[in-house]
Amino acid sequence: MLRITDLTFNIEGRPLFEAASATIPTGHKVGLIGRNGAGKTTLFKLIRGELPLEGGTISLPARARIGGVAQEVPGNEVSLLDTVLAADTERAQLLSEAETATDPARIGEVQTRLADIDAWSAEARASSILRGLGFDAAEQLMPCSAFSGGWRMRVALAAVLFSQPDYLLLDEPTNYLDLEGALWLENYLVKYPHTVLIISHDRELLNRAVGGILHLEDRKLTYYSGNYDQFARQRAAQRAILTAAAKKQDARRAHLQSFVDRFKAKASKAKQAQSRVKMLEKMETIRAPEDAARTVFSFPEPEELSPPIISIENGSVGYGDTVVLRNLNLRIDQDDRIALLGKNGQGKSTLSKLLSGRLAAMGGKTTQSSKLRIGFFAQHQVDELRIEETPLQHLLRERPAEGQARLRARLASFGLGAAQAETEVGRLSGGQKARLSLLLATLPAPHLLILDEPTNHLDIESREALVEALTAYSGAVILVSHDMHLLSMVADRLWLVSDGTVRPYEEDLETYRKMLLQSDAPAKAKDKPKEAAPKPSRDQIMALRADVRKCEERVNKLNEMGDKLAKKLADPTLYDERKDELVVWQKKYAELREALERAEGMWMTALEKLEKAEA
Repeated sequence: MLRITDLTFNIEGRPLFEAASATIPTGHKVGLIGRNGAGKTTLFKLIRGELPLEGGTISLPARARIGGVAQEVPGNEVSLLDTVLAADTERAQLLSEAETATDPARIGEVQTRLADIDAWSAEARASSILRGLGFDAAEQLMPCSAFSGGWRMRVALAAVLFSQPDYLLLDEPTNYLDLEGALWLENYLVKYPHTVLIISHDRELLNRAVGGILHLEDRKLTYYSGNYDQFARQRAAQRAILTAAAKKQDARRAHLQSFVDRFKAKASKAKQAQSRVKMLEKMETIRAPEDAARTVFSFPEPEELSPPIISIENGSVGYGDTVVLRNLNLRIDQDDRIALLGKNGQGKSTLSKLLSGRLAAMGGKTTQSSKLRIGFFAQHQVDELRIEETPLQHLLRERPAEGQARLRARLASFGLGAAQAETEVGRLSGGQKARLSLLLATLPAPHLLILDEPTNHLDIESREALVEALTAYSGAVILVSHDMHLLSMVADRLWLVSDGTVRPYEEDLETYRKMLLQSDAPAKAKDKPKEAAPKPSRDQIMALRADVRKCEERVNKLNEMGDKLAKKLADPTLYDERKDELVVWQKKYAELREALERAEGMWMTALEKLEKAEA
């Protein structure tokens, strides 16, 4: 188990942990939560040994492997599939040794261990993980240099999942995933065979994928059994009990003090008054939990426009001469709340650019209100903020005629107080930068607000505040997000972007979730299994062919070594003059025959799987 005992740590003079303790049982899946800046990422670094402990201990089982995603994979010429396969260092080392080993006993040990770790299905497993995170068969064979940083972060995530460390530490992994990838990861973590500790502000992930919550608050760690909703209920109950106890104690204290004040000067009551003074002195104060400053977002209200605010008839859009989306028949009214669903690469971003006016239609008829104002927030805009300027300077550029008092009030309405207003953007947290970008997007009081992954870097309290703000907002909202909780609370219409067009999705989000998970799972047996069984994909057949090829190469190599040993055993001098040596070579030959028998069995199994797949 992972045991944290009396942990103390400071960063730049600010205490993050003070005698903090917690125990994570082996095999448990735990969500690490706490407000932005509380020290969650620092705790991960302490567990991995990247930072020296100042006080206390962190203990793990001997030889336990710790894995996590620290940075994106390099943009080199190694394929995505090979990059992920290389993450299993034991498999890579054993395969390398299998190519050079000459001792039959060691060859047998290597082959047995390769079979134990299911090494021959590795390519299929790695391919499956990459596919779940959004890479098709062709992309898996492309070099890492062909992908942007966000996509290479997905490759890094795939690599650590494939290596299956004993302790999997994930820090906001859904920040660089879309909804489909986030749902796949959630399902994968449920089945993960070892301990998982995940920093996340995604309520749905914390409700479905973990069975415990480790809460970091006031420099202490507290472990709660159950998912996030159960944690929230326990916290609410604890706060209610403490608040009631504090009120009761305050009343008791006031009663005792009243007696002392009334009778301390009377000789007949002096002893009783003195005893009550001692009671007051010994009374340990029960403090009611302090409410943290409530997170808020305040969107300016636009004037009402006549419906529809945007209408598209038989529209098409794309880049250059390439049409990405066609046959678009869409209508948006000012009271619409629309979530865009669809896998990466299907055109969600293209549609967002069309609706926001960043991309012109290639065909069809598009009409929109002449007074329509559109606000657009995309994650890349957070990275495009001017890091050397303060939030106040950003607003002054957009609203030079407004007084500083008004601009500071706008910043405060998005949770950026006086201190943050004068701090360079480069020194703000990810959540504070996201707040500033949201403020800039909503500054003109847009009638239509398009939000592409708005919750990245926002903590749970900020996400709840965003839900409240969007619910109260009187403009239309178009949402692209991996946060199922946000989508379920805000969206009342779903559009599915797929197969080169956009159409209403009439089912609900839970049905969409189940559909995605079923598409990644093997089909269940029915009355007619042959009809129900899905045809293996091209990458699955390629993986099976690779298994057959490797099994055949292994058998050939063992046969070659067997021939050499047979020649050695055919030497007559072994039987007359070197009988001690004969025993050694006979033992090696017997071990080799056992290894060969196992290898031939694996080869036959691989051939049968391939034949069934190609039938």
